[in-house]
This record gives sequence, structure tokens and C-alpha cells, in this order.
Amino acid sequence: MGVFDIFSRKKGESASPKKSEREVAKLQKLVCNKMSQNYDRQQAIEELGRMGTPEAASALLKRFDWTLDPSITDQEEKEAAAQGVIATGEVALEPIRKYCARAESLTWPLRILQQIVTEEHIVDELLGVLDEFDTEYTRNAEPKEQLISTLEEYPCEDVRIAVEPFLQDASEPVRFRAATTTFAMDGEQSVPALVEALEEEESLRVKNRISRGLAERGWNIPSELQESCREALPDDFKLDGSVVRRVG
Repeated sequence: MGVFDIFSRKKGESASPKKSEREVAKLQKLVCNKMSQNYDRQQAIEELGRMGTPEAASALLKRFDWTLDPSITDQEEKEAAAQGVIATGEVALEPIRKYCARAESLTWPLRILQQIVTEEHIVDELLGVLDEFDTEYTRNAEPKEQLISTLEEYPCEDVRIAVEPFLQDASEPVRFRAATTTFAMDGEQSVPALVEALEEEESLRVKNRISRGLAERGWNIPSELQESCREALPDDFKLDGSVVRRVG
């Protein structure tokens, strides 16, 4: 290798990151602009997918921020963006985590996580995303609802413990979903949390969901919780000894 070859290689190496950064920014602008031509946007998505870098994955994730008419084209572009992120592999995990923390919807990033992360580690990854949320009021509770719904697919003690606090969430849909996922964990250890939620719940839909779940499981209500449980049950349910049953 000659001297000029060495200088040429070093110059190229130092310039490459800046060039790549500019290229990603240029492609991201196309991906984010619903007024750009479909062909140009699709080409940008494909080029970002081939790059295989965290920056490119972050740019692809932005395609999930908006919806395009017709819906068929929107679906095709989002599928292509998702495949591009999936192809990037584990280096896309940090951009996905950051995206999930601010996204208006988690439908696509959750699908992508399930494709990238192994079954052995997916629960830890999803619970890591859940850790970014609390039970306080938020303008858009849909991401919490979607995440807790996804966790229903992974029954285990860690999920049960993590989801129980959301039985007290400020959002009624989140509380309903948390009840459903809690019962999917099939852990009788959740009875105290469920009875407490039943006692404090104002939504009849959620009260019915909790009561139905307790009746279906046939879990025993501890003696110290029986009175509060009896008083909190909707009219269609009763406490028969230590077990909740449907009336009629």
C-alpha cells in the first residue's frame, strides 16, 4: 500500500460519518414528509433499511408518526419501514426505546421488538418500556394500553407484578386492560390488588371485568378482604363464602 493510499483511506474514513449523517438527514426528511412523492419516500425507506445503523433505524421509526391516504399505501410503507428496522437488528434497540418513550402509538414498535428480541429476553425488554410510564393522568394513554395488552401474551410473575399498579391508573381503558392482563397471568397472589381496585373503581365496565375474572378463576378472597369485596361487587355478582360468583 502506497503513502497516497493511506492518506486517501484516512481521509475517506473521517469524512464517511459526516456524509452518512447528511444522507440520513436527507432521507429522513423524505420519510417524514407526507407531501413527498410515494416513489421517493419508498426509495428513502429502502435506502435507510440498507444502511443498518442506529441513526437510520431512528429515521425509519418516524414513518410511524403519521398516516397516509390511501391506507393501502400507508400500510405498505410502514411494513417496509418495519422490515428495515428489523433488518438493522439489535443496534436498533436503543432508538426503539427512545421512540417508545414519546410515541403516540406503540403498535409498530412493539411488533418490531417482538421480531428483534429473542423470546428469552422479550419480557425484560417490554417491561423496560413499561418502566417509562406511571399511573398518573396523561393526555394520550393509548401507548400504556397497547403495551399492557402485549404483555398479556407473556404470562409470568414479573409481568404480574409490573402490571398490577396499573389497576389504579388514571385512564379507564388502561385499568380495564390491566385487569385483563392481570387475570391472564393466572396468579392468585393478585387477589388483594384486584379487590382493592374493585373497591376504588368507579367504572362499571372495569368492576364487571374484575368481578367476572374473580368468578371465573374461583380464587379465594382472604377473610380480611371479604367485607370490602362484598360491598364493592356489582349487582350481577355476590360473595359466596370466600368465592365470587355470578348471580343467576
